[in-house]
Amino acid sequence: MGPSPDTVGAGPTSGSDPAPNPGPPGLDPLPKPLRDPQPMLERTIAEWGGHEDLWLFGYGSLIWRPEFDFIERRPAWVRGWHRALKMWSRVNRGSVQTPGLVFGLLSGGSVRGMVFRVPAAQGLDTLRRLWLREMPTGVYDPKWLRCTTASGPVSALAFTLSRRSPNFTGELSDERYRHIFANAVGRYGSSLDYAQQTLEELRRHAIHDVALARLVALAVPSDTSAAHTASPAPTDCDVVPPPVYVAGSSDKKSSQPSGPSGSPDKDQQ
Repeated sequence: MGPSPDTVGAGPTSGSDPAPNPGPPGLDPLPKPLRDPQPMLERTIAEWGGHEDLWLFGYGSLIWRPEFDFIERRPAWVRGWHRALKMWSRVNRGSVQTPGLVFGLLSGGSVRGMVFRVPAAQGLDTLRRLWLREMPTGVYDPKWLRCTTASGPVSALAFTLSRRSPNFTGELSDERYRHIFANAVGRYGSSLDYAQQTLEELRRHAIHDVALARLVALAVPSDTSAAHTASPAPTDCDVVPPPVYVAGSSDKKSSQPSGPSGSPDKDQQ
């Protein structure tokens, strides 16, 4: 999950930072919601059902700062969606004067990230807290996506971004990215730091995002970027590596999707 939950004029998560507080005077306030996030939470809870463990797909900052307890974590591959630094952030990673960028999950292509398994007993509380982080302004479209892992497919919740959203940046030039990386700073730091942290964490899990590496290289010296790209690494479309288990995790491996049906989302067809 990527990107930060700022909206119109703001920008999680699913690849994203925590929902900002009002903060001290002088900081930009949280934008008004694009839509009420509560009905989407209720629908997601109903679709999950609460009887099985909850799976969540992380593609951005959820990978390096999940902020929820989980019993298993696996590298995963999703067809029909891709990670993109194309979501405006005017609170967490930028300002109204100098908007920053956070990740969104856009339709098309494929993406590698991580799936997290949350015990059923903790699922409801996790979803509610996740909504405060990712969905305070209703910017994302939560979807259950079929995620391929080395231990079998799972159906995981992901926070996707519509190209019709006011927060979608559209195509940006390299010069625009350079300007944003050099100037955009928000409550939780700069857009460049956000992108770099995500890139480094992806590499730590043997996930090499060529497009993101190229963007980050726009803002760093050529010798530094060359050092990062000296060793070959698997691309987003390579074979999924074996699962990664955390300390104290369950030994049980799921071979079938948990929660909602594992059939591909209609946008993937």
